[in-house]
Amino acid sequence: MRRTLFFAAVLFLVVNNNSVASPVPKKNMHLYVSHFENVLGTSMEFKASALSQQAAANAENAAIQEIKRLSKILSAYDAESEFSHWMHTSNKSVPVSKELFDVLQLFDEWRVKTGGALDASAEVIGKVWRNAAAQQTLPSQEQLNTAVTEVQKIHWALDPATQSAVHISNAPLMLNSFVKSYIIKSAAELAGKSNKIEAVLVNIGGDMVVSGNHNETIRVSDPKADAENETPIDEILINNKAVATSGNYRRGEMINGHWYSHIVDPRTGIPADNILSATVVADNATDAGALATAFNVMTPAESKVLASKVPGAEYMIITKDGERIESAGWKAMELPVTEKNLVADNKSVGANDFEMVVNLEVAQQKEGFAKRPYVAIWVEDENHAAIRTLTVWHATDRYMPELRSWYLKYRSLYTSDKNFSTSITSATRSAGKYTVKWDGKDDKGEVMKPGKYTIKIEASREHGTYQLMRQEFDWNETPKQITLTGNVEIASASLDFKKK
Repeated sequence: MRRTLFFAAVLFLVVNNNSVASPVPKKNMHLYVSHFENVLGTSMEFKASALSQQAAANAENAAIQEIKRLSKILSAYDAESEFSHWMHTSNKSVPVSKELFDVLQLFDEWRVKTGGALDASAEVIGKVWRNAAAQQTLPSQEQLNTAVTEVQKIHWALDPATQSAVHISNAPLMLNSFVKSYIIKSAAELAGKSNKIEAVLVNIGGDMVVSGNHNETIRVSDPKADAENETPIDEILINNKAVATSGNYRRGEMINGHWYSHIVDPRTGIPADNILSATVVADNATDAGALATAFNVMTPAESKVLASKVPGAEYMIITKDGERIESAGWKAMELPVTEKNLVADNKSVGANDFEMVVNLEVAQQKEGFAKRPYVAIWVEDENHAAIRTLTVWHATDRYMPELRSWYLKYRSLYTSDKNFSTSITSATRSAGKYTVKWDGKDDKGEVMKPGKYTIKIEASREHGTYQLMRQEFDWNETPKQITLTGNVEIASASLDFKKK
């Protein structure tokens, strides 16, 4: 079962939602999907059910331009953004854009709702822990107390009458938590208003908005399994909703061999470590983003109370002890577990004790918002027969033949396997870096015998180059690491054959 393949859902829908353009005949609609790197520091997936390639391209462009526009307003990483310029003011009333005012106001509201668990000035504490990691020494209690005291100050004052903001404190501020979801929501709305568009999905780093009256299958990543093609911890079906996932398993600091989350509790100064992951589905994107982050900081009991105050919000929380806590309505969204689901489980009966980990980094393009290349990674036996596809990235079926080596052997699979129609929600990863695993099984879930196999990594980029990497290896009981030479599309790749 190729649950390892994360493909776009077919969005053949009839929309009667005001957020999308006028409906057109369903039979004429086609799915167009594209992937980008380095969008808000991570990856982006865009889907459109459209009447034509040009209509989809117009919707995609609308989304991209909106993301760029809002980033120039809200980014703390861009020294020329409106937010950065406002941060350099002090005790002065400054007229600000509607978007910056909205976000500052939302932070005020969520700071109150969460009892201080969400705070833009948590960056004060984050800096303390990053400095500690650089020195490989835990911060002192005095340092943490000082940071918490700074966080608890008032950092701005807003005047709705004049849409102005006064920057009061000197504390570093970061507009994280739900701002990515805020941007995604606006991008999806604009894209959906494009002509001849039936439905859209914007997924940036695992947080997404599905705009339009259709069903979308979402795979929820297992926080204890970092590879892209690991069996998901759950699969849900959503309709015209927003999804956000936050967790401590991809970003943080290592100090003296211990992992500390990048998510800190502004109330105590301590990194959040009781929750591995929180996934939230909500009607409003900023609600989903704020709740997912807050749930990593708050206790499950506090989270339950908070979620009850947000109409339509559903959630799944995974604690560090492996406990799974769900809201009352979560089960209604779940897809049924099938026999194939169980076959896909790497820990199922009969699996061997070894695995092959494939790491790769996509070459960064000079221009921003670069389209990610189409990539296929699969395994062949010593007779060159394809036995297992580990992952495939694609833009649309129109371009799948560009992965000519993979497509030659798997074209029938591509057109028949329903598991191509999924999206993934997970904690945000850094742009360009991916990991997939081979558990020693074939596409049917059968354990392969020890022997010689070949990993193939094929890449093709629109208006770019075609690359094919091959590496033969022995599947035995001898751990081994292999570094592959990079190319124009794949900057680096490595194979790590090891015990699970």
